[in-house]
Amino acid sequence: MTPWADLLWVVIGLGIVLYALTGGPDLGAGVWSLLARGPRKALQREALHHAIAPIWEANHVWLIFVIVIQFSAFPRAFSAISIALHIPIALAVLGIVFRGAAFAFHAYGIQTDRTRQRWSRTFYVSSIATPVLLGVVAGALGTGQIRVINSRVTTGYLAGWTTPFAWAVGAFTLSLFATLAGVYLSADAEDPDVADDFRRRAIAAEMVTGMLAGLVTWRASVEAPLLYERLMQSTWTWLVQAGAAALAVTTLLFLWVRELRAARFTCAAQVVFVVVGWGLAMDRHFVLPDVSVAYSIGYAPVLPAFAVAFGGGALLLIPAFWYLLRVFKAKHQH
Repeated sequence: MTPWADLLWVVIGLGIVLYALTGGPDLGAGVWSLLARGPRKALQREALHHAIAPIWEANHVWLIFVIVIQFSAFPRAFSAISIALHIPIALAVLGIVFRGAAFAFHAYGIQTDRTRQRWSRTFYVSSIATPVLLGVVAGALGTGQIRVINSRVTTGYLAGWTTPFAWAVGAFTLSLFATLAGVYLSADAEDPDVADDFRRRAIAAEMVTGMLAGLVTWRASVEAPLLYERLMQSTWTWLVQAGAAALAVTTLLFLWVRELRAARFTCAAQVVFVVVGWGLAMDRHFVLPDVSVAYSIGYAPVLPAFAVAFGGGALLLIPAFWYLLRVFKAKHQH
């Protein structure tokens, strides 16, 4: 495998991290919008809408970034994943589309209250379904049940993603994103009572996330033996898992003592460690055990040009996102 393929593998990981840190809380906010309760229900949803508004669709650029790198530099992996997992991928795309449309029509459309309620329900359902399905896809890649022989997927369209392990990963993904959203919202909400509402919910979500992490590990030992072996036998994966657990506990402590801004950073770091741990366990494979990074390369001589082009694009994209957030936050504060 060329060093350029290794570099692009890492770049894909960075893209997934950025999507988890931006699109993740955006999706998780939909969960808290559904669960808004109590006398401050309207204020909670108003805080959610303000938090989502600046880059609620732009976050998906990072997912597109990852997909473009994959089909450009690693077309065999893109082909295998798109064929084997086209059902959950298509459902996740529909969730993203319906979620964006529902948010726009509910927030900015001129409709009756009854119609707005329908769009709200669409927003809630798609906000929950999309991260679950994305997690299901990630889980399916590590099950070892998707087999690719002579560049052909031989295991049909239900392999991997219909397992309890894959759905446990989906539930874990939803809970992790909801935790991240709750922590961000508790730190950003202007009303102290609303901030405290989200603080308590973030604590509950973090505890659920920890339980689901245990469930994922158990199911991996049963249904994803290759992934489980890499999780258990590698020193690096052990260190990353320990780091993620320590950051989760630290986040809980910060939330408990109301150090909300510190909790925002530790929770974000926790998400980074989770994604990195998953990438290490995949051991340079897009799909275990048949679709490695080396196998997936389309035409090796073009990889340096791809790396330069994607690097230049990221240098333009990241400052643009930062400026967008800065402008919106300044406008909201005034």
